[in-house]
Amino acid sequence: MRILDKYILKEFIGPFLFGVCAFTAVFVGTGTLYRIANLINQYGASAWAAFRVFVLAMPSIIVVTFPMSVLLGSLMAFGRLSSSSEMIVMRAGGQNFIRLAMPIFVAAFFISIGATAFNEYVVPKANNAYNTIINEEIKHNVAPTTQDHIIIKNTKGSDISSLMYARQYDANTKQLKDITVQEFENDTLMRVEQADRADWNGQKWIMHEGMIYDVSANEQTTRSLKFQNQALPITQKPNKINASQKKPDELTIRELREQIKLLDQNSVNTNKMKVEMYNRFALPLASLVCAIVGAPLGMQKQRGSSSIGFGISVVVIFIYYSIMTLGNALGNGGKIPPYIAAFLPDIICGIAGVILVYRKSK
Repeated sequence: MRILDKYILKEFIGPFLFGVCAFTAVFVGTGTLYRIANLINQYGASAWAAFRVFVLAMPSIIVVTFPMSVLLGSLMAFGRLSSSSEMIVMRAGGQNFIRLAMPIFVAAFFISIGATAFNEYVVPKANNAYNTIINEEIKHNVAPTTQDHIIIKNTKGSDISSLMYARQYDANTKQLKDITVQEFENDTLMRVEQADRADWNGQKWIMHEGMIYDVSANEQTTRSLKFQNQALPITQKPNKINASQKKPDELTIRELREQIKLLDQNSVNTNKMKVEMYNRFALPLASLVCAIVGAPLGMQKQRGSSSIGFGISVVVIFIYYSIMTLGNALGNGGKIPPYIAAFLPDIICGIAGVILVYRKSK
């Protein structure tokens, strides 16, 4: 079976790589190049800046094309084997459909894992650099005088030493309002500090009229202490605060989880951030789901079924992303739980795929 597995994988890899290139080109041609042209026309972006924006836009596009490409690859692979009657010969030799599709399922599983890692370690950094170039180098945006929901973290190595939330920052008065600070030791929460405001004295931030809570291992308060003035354990200078605030798509899963927890404690709506966090797992999982759907759909009886397979892939992609758009909208609005919103297209398409596989295996 190793020879047969390699043969089926060979039929899958070619269309998969073609799909990554083709779908990426479609996204670039219909969106990215238009935005870059606008940046050049409206803001006079240099060729170097435009080139970097183009390159940095690629990771977030490529990760979206993986599920589409897996679907196209599985459809084309089994469509080709079916149209040339090779699938009939394989099944006549005693191999059931699930066993024949297993190499593609395994490949899709590893593609899902790779996409999750890519979405965690590459995409957020690329998105952050992308937005920085556009906002600072091209648009030369002036920072707003006030900004809500400020989050700043300090780290020691790979561990967080402190995490601060302020409900509002006023750049004119250099003042943070309604502050909550979490201090960590060895990645464990040890203290929580709350204050009405903090002012910049030229060298550091000073909190006024607040409380310090020592917490135990289960995050229960063990003792509390009032203070009039207390140094804020962050080193961020006022002119760097606005620039340090990241959008959800610029954060890693760990950073999203930390910010969600802190914002929830301060009664801030975090539905959008939760949907974004769960999408980091749901979208890569779509590669495996698309393989499960695509393999049985590729079993066409007609000759020349490659064109039919491509058409089917477009329909399935449209259905999947329509469900994803609807689910995300409902999740962002709080109509359904965020984890259901993110995984809804995987659940629906996965069930449909399992039913199709079961029928083909019979």
